[in-house]
Amino acid sequence: MASIRLTRPTLEVLKVLLTAVPDDPAWGLKICQEADLGSGTVYPILERLVDAGWATRTAEQGEHSGRPKRYYYELTAAGRLATHSARESRPRLFGLRAASEGGSA
Repeated sequence: MASIRLTRPTLEVLKVLLTAVPDDPAWGLKICQEADLGSGTVYPILERLVDAGWATRTAEQGEHSGRPKRYYYELTAAGRLATHSARESRPRLFGLRAASEGGSA
């Protein structure tokens, strides 16, 4: 599996993909909105994640109601593992406090 540079925009996309569920999958425009990033940022990130084996892309099936076909993105097992590993090693990048920073939960 290829390595991914974990920039802040990449982390925002990964956060969206982590919260996606089969009943509510992640797709391009939805990821842009939830990550608060433009399509010119999100789509290259998604392509890098797919190319690296961190995510899969699946075309929408059936009718598209007069709009372009959607492509759904899902983290692979390897991508999920790499994302969780990055989250544990660099919690601040994910907007989390490190356990060593103290405070109560």
